[in-house]
Amino acid sequence: MGKLIAVAGKGGTGKTTVAALVTRYLIQTGRSPVLVSDADPNYTLADAWGVKVEKTVGMMREEFLDERASIPAGMSKEAVLQRQLHASLHEEKDFDLMVMGRQEGPGCYCALNNIMRNFMDMLADDYAYVVVDNEAGMEHLSRRTTRDVDLLFSVCDHSVKAARAAARINIRVEELQLKVRKKFVILNRAPQSIADAVQKEIDNSGLELLVSLPEDSAISQADAEGSSLLALPAEHALLKKLSAALDPILT
Repeated sequence: MGKLIAVAGKGGTGKTTVAALVTRYLIQTGRSPVLVSDADPNYTLADAWGVKVEKTVGMMREEFLDERASIPAGMSKEAVLQRQLHASLHEEKDFDLMVMGRQEGPGCYCALNNIMRNFMDMLADDYAYVVVDNEAGMEHLSRRTTRDVDLLFSVCDHSVKAARAAARINIRVEELQLKVRKKFVILNRAPQSIADAVQKEIDNSGLELLVSLPEDSAISQADAEGSSLLALPAEHALLKKLSAALDPILT
């Protein structure tokens, strides 16, 4: 059973970039195969790797709903849906990417979501690690999997608002009754010295500060140009700092 790493945070904090860099770390340290699930409705994780997304789980779900009445009698609807879900899996050299896409539209999705949850759990068994890039509310993680979360990274930038958002994510995890083994804050685009007000909010969040990552011109340029973060050299200073923080908790 693969280990599940969830990444969450307020919009604009660099959550998706951190999810991409964590995935890169797993690949570089031989912890592949990795399944990456972009569970943010405004999905941009593929852009961090220069991957073009043509199909999402949400698209396959709607396609199944449109076509289920025409499925021949005796043919398993669950098998048809699982085949369509497999078609939404983007297979890359070092990782596979599944984009959840938009949330449910009108209608009843309870039984359908249960099938999807079971499919995601079965799929995850084939991977050493699963990285989920969540929306801040964590609802996708609750709906899409029955697995426990091994690591939760709440990403915040150097602001009181983002630190408070990280605290609210921790509260939301408890409200959803998600089982999380370890929870951390990753402070992104941080100055050399953390402001007292931001540090106080992090201390009060119930989450341990794992690492402070500085503003990085190479990553900003990659974001601006839409180039892959996988192209960054392995000896890049920010990557080395993140690796040093992840090594002790992923041994």
